[in-house]
Amino acid sequence: MIRSEAVDAPLQTLLLERNGWVPNNPRLRVLIYIKAIAAKGKDPAALFEQIFSAHGWPPQWRDGVYDYHHYHTQGHEVLGIARGYARLMLGGPDGRVLEVSDGDVLLLPAGTGHCNIESSDDFLVVGAYPPGQHADICREAPNPAQLANIDKLPFPGQDPVQGPHGAVNRYWL
Repeated sequence: MIRSEAVDAPLQTLLLERNGWVPNNPRLRVLIYIKAIAAKGKDPAALFEQIFSAHGWPPQWRDGVYDYHHYHTQGHEVLGIARGYARLMLGGPDGRVLEVSDGDVLLLPAGTGHCNIESSDDFLVVGAYPPGQHADICREAPNPAQLANIDKLPFPGQDPVQGPHGAVNRYWL
């Protein structure tokens, strides 16, 4: 069952400009859902997977966040923090440090740099993408074709946490 409280979860946004070799996304804001999903039980990741799937974002992995700066050009990425805590840097080297913990969700538009700079031993993330999109791992400045792909990548059908009337419709469309 999908928590109705997810719709009312506090939301922060962050618009990141290009930062050196990291393109970020000058049009789309990072969406940060604070304590959006009650991460509890033996398998808290399963709840994130259920919610993301129900809203058209098929989960593709369970793991952490890489400890090096990278971005994706072929997918908007949602990260559900199922367990533990971390300090993530968004936007590339010398970017914005964000503290996340279980229950938080980050929606990163394509091009957004991200890196794990510190995390608990039990840190567990569920990653998902809109259908047909995926995470290419980019660690160098984008070429013109990659920049064009970031710019024209289709919008997801609905918000991964809040569904068809969620924050994606307010901030991305």
